[in-house]
Amino acid sequence: MSGWLTAWLTFAAAIALLALAGALWRVWHGPAPADRMMAAQLVGTGGVAVVLLLAAANDWGMVDVALVLALLAAFAAVAFVKAESSGGRGDPEEESADD
Repeated sequence: MSGWLTAWLTFAAAIALLALAGALWRVWHGPAPADRMMAAQLVGTGGVAVVLLLAAANDWGMVDVALVLALLAAFAAVAFVKAESSGGRGDPEEESADD
Protein backbone atom coordinates (compact mmCIF):
# COMPACT_ATOMS: atom_id res chain seq x y z
CA MET A 1 0.00 0.00 0.00
CA SER A 2 1.30 3.42 -0.86
CA GLY A 3 2.61 5.74 1.83
CA TRP A 4 0.04 8.49 1.27
CA LEU A 5 -2.86 6.07 1.65
CA THR A 6 -1.45 4.69 4.88
CA ALA A 7 -0.97 8.23 6.17
CA TRP A 8 -4.53 9.15 5.18
CA LEU A 9 -6.02 6.10 6.94
CA THR A 10 -3.97 6.83 10.05
CA PHE A 11 -5.17 10.45 10.00
CA ALA A 12 -8.79 9.29 9.70
CA ALA A 13 -8.26 6.96 12.66
CA ALA A 14 -6.92 9.91 14.69
CA ILE A 15 -10.04 11.93 13.85
CA ALA A 16 -12.21 9.00 14.98
CA LEU A 17 -10.23 8.91 18.23
CA LEU A 18 -11.20 12.55 18.82
CA ALA A 19 -14.86 11.54 18.51
CA LEU A 20 -14.19 8.78 21.02
CA ALA A 21 -12.78 11.33 23.46
CA GLY A 22 -16.05 13.27 23.30
CA ALA A 23 -18.04 10.09 23.81
CA LEU A 24 -15.96 9.11 26.83
CA TRP A 25 -16.60 12.54 28.35
CA ARG A 26 -20.36 11.91 27.94
CA VAL A 27 -20.03 8.46 29.52
CA TRP A 28 -18.42 9.98 32.62
CA HIS A 29 -20.54 13.14 32.86
CA GLY A 30 -23.80 12.14 31.18
CA PRO A 31 -26.92 13.42 32.90
CA ALA A 32 -28.95 10.21 32.57
CA PRO A 33 -28.14 6.51 32.33
CA ALA A 34 -29.60 6.35 28.82
CA ASP A 35 -27.27 9.16 27.69
CA ARG A 36 -24.34 7.29 29.14
CA MET A 37 -25.37 4.08 27.38
CA MET A 38 -25.72 5.83 24.02
CA ALA A 39 -22.25 7.30 24.50
CA ALA A 40 -20.94 3.84 25.35
CA GLN A 41 -22.47 2.59 22.10
CA LEU A 42 -20.68 5.42 20.29
CA VAL A 43 -17.42 4.32 21.93
CA GLY A 44 -18.03 0.79 20.65
CA THR A 45 -18.83 1.97 17.14
CA GLY A 46 -15.94 4.43 17.08
CA GLY A 47 -13.60 1.77 18.39
CA VAL A 48 -14.64 -0.54 15.58
CA ALA A 49 -14.05 2.27 13.08
CA VAL A 50 -10.58 3.02 14.45
CA VAL A 51 -9.56 -0.63 14.44
CA LEU A 52 -10.85 -1.14 10.88
CA LEU A 53 -9.04 1.97 9.63
CA LEU A 54 -5.82 0.82 11.25
CA ALA A 55 -6.38 -2.68 9.87
CA ALA A 56 -6.65 -1.27 6.37
CA ALA A 57 -3.50 0.76 6.93
CA ASN A 58 -1.36 -1.91 8.58
CA ASP A 59 -2.59 -5.46 9.17
CA TRP A 60 -5.86 -7.07 8.09
CA GLY A 61 -5.61 -9.49 11.00
CA MET A 62 -7.03 -6.74 13.22
CA VAL A 63 -10.46 -7.19 11.62
CA ASP A 64 -11.15 -10.01 14.09
CA VAL A 65 -10.59 -7.56 16.95
CA ALA A 66 -13.09 -5.16 15.36
CA LEU A 67 -15.70 -7.91 15.05
CA VAL A 68 -15.30 -8.88 18.70
CA LEU A 69 -15.59 -5.24 19.76
CA ALA A 70 -18.79 -4.85 17.72
CA LEU A 71 -20.24 -7.96 19.32
CA LEU A 72 -19.40 -6.73 22.82
CA ALA A 73 -21.04 -3.37 22.10
CA ALA A 74 -24.23 -5.13 21.01
CA PHE A 75 -24.23 -7.27 24.16
CA ALA A 76 -23.74 -4.16 26.28
CA ALA A 77 -26.84 -2.57 24.76
CA VAL A 78 -28.91 -5.68 25.45
CA ALA A 79 -27.63 -5.83 29.02
CA PHE A 80 -28.52 -2.16 29.56
CA VAL A 81 -32.08 -2.64 28.32
CA LYS A 82 -32.56 -5.70 30.51
CA ALA A 83 -31.12 -3.92 33.55
CA GLU A 84 -33.29 -0.83 33.11
CA SER A 85 -36.55 -2.73 32.53
CA SER A 86 -38.76 -3.82 35.36
CA GLY A 87 -37.88 -7.33 36.46
CA GLY A 88 -35.07 -7.55 33.92
CA ARG A 89 -37.38 -9.07 31.30
CA GLY A 90 -36.36 -6.98 28.33
CA ASP A 91 -38.57 -4.44 26.57
CA PRO A 92 -39.36 -1.56 28.97
CA GLU A 93 -42.56 -0.74 27.02
CA GLU A 94 -43.85 -4.28 27.29
CA GLU A 95 -46.92 -4.72 29.48
CA SER A 96 -46.45 -7.30 32.18
CA ALA A 97 -49.06 -9.87 33.15
CA ASP A 98 -48.95 -8.62 36.76
CA ASP A 99 -50.19 -5.08 35.88
